[in-house]
Amino acid sequence: MGSTATPAVEPEWLLARRKAGASAAADAGLPTAKTPGWEFTDLASLAEEEFAAPNGADPSARERADAILNPPEGTPRLVQVDGTTVAEPDAALTPGDAPTEPVITTLAAAADLYPVLVGERLGSLADPADPFVARNDAAWKGGAFVYVPKGKSLPEPAQIAAVHDAEGIAIGFRTLIVLEEGAEAEVWEQWLTTGHERRGLFNSVTEIFVGPGANLRYVTAQGLGESSWVFASQKAEIERDATLDWVALGFGSARGKVRMETRLTGPGSNAKVTGAYAGGNSQHLDFDTRQEHAAHNTVSDLAFRGVLGDEATAVWRGMIRVDKGAQQTDAFQESRNLLLSKSAHADAIPGLEIEADDVRCTHAAAVAQIDAEQIHYLRSHGLEDPVAKRLVIEGFLEALVERLGEGPIRAAVSVALERRLGEILGARVS
Repeated sequence: MGSTATPAVEPEWLLARRKAGASAAADAGLPTAKTPGWEFTDLASLAEEEFAAPNGADPSARERADAILNPPEGTPRLVQVDGTTVAEPDAALTPGDAPTEPVITTLAAAADLYPVLVGERLGSLADPADPFVARNDAAWKGGAFVYVPKGKSLPEPAQIAAVHDAEGIAIGFRTLIVLEEGAEAEVWEQWLTTGHERRGLFNSVTEIFVGPGANLRYVTAQGLGESSWVFASQKAEIERDATLDWVALGFGSARGKVRMETRLTGPGSNAKVTGAYAGGNSQHLDFDTRQEHAAHNTVSDLAFRGVLGDEATAVWRGMIRVDKGAQQTDAFQESRNLLLSKSAHADAIPGLEIEADDVRCTHAAAVAQIDAEQIHYLRSHGLEDPVAKRLVIEGFLEALVERLGEGPIRAAVSVALERRLGEILGARVS
């Protein structure tokens, strides 16, 4: 594993990409309520706001950021504050066509060291015409690059953290993860803030390549300030007999939209996506997921659960897409939401697009208040009302945690959910 300093001058091909992104962003404008997929997230106030470009960073913000997931000690860490790298694995890297050993470094450094590899992969999944992808193309700084060569594995989970510290800035963050044939890795990525009321805009693009027979567990956790916007376009391509286990947590931000797409391109590929979001106050959380089966004999399993209190709102829109010829597809998706107040609201919208006839595709969606009968039962056994409510909510979330395999990530997610639940419930059930 290794890293190196960010180059002072970017390669010509990357500068050309930035110029094209800026042009596309200017032409595209912002989505409106009439733009398909954006009906539930109003961007009118975003157009009226102005965010400055980051200008340096305070390294101490690394310690002041409130982490969602507490990683194991001794794991390699790449930390950026307002787009400036303040910590990274300490090892020298050799330029070439591609690394021969696992690498964790900044995307900017990787673009300079491995121009053929990064130039081929970067932007090949994300849509350059998308207004937020275009803005990211033009403005991302630092970024993160994880690469595992054929047959190799990362001995410890790679840790990536992007920290928002300065008030009123726009951060463009970019992640590129590439696992070659038979490779294995675990990557934890967190988007954090040093202040819960911090105002800003965080725009992230993630591209994930899981090669033939490779195995990746990817965990992403969003804990930005509740006065910030978040936009994310995350896409993964899974090749023959490869497996992706993707865990997503959404706790912060005022509003925005996170789009997650898994595309199963090789026979025998498997994608498992587990998501949880928890909002309070007047937060609006918007998740758009897509499972595309582009080859025969593929499996996808997606489950999201949300907990909303106060006047928080959320929308989850999921699509299972089965391409023509993708026979023997097995796909499932569900979204379940628990409302803690009468003012909270959630929309769950599953969808199917199927062009093959030998498939098994199912979906489920539910939105409900806390079950009064369960509360009554627990109170009849001597528990006070706040304790009874918390037990019901924890039971609702525990079903999601059980989808995760034994190990550090399962424990970290369980602690993160318990802590976030305490923040939302506050004095009502403490």
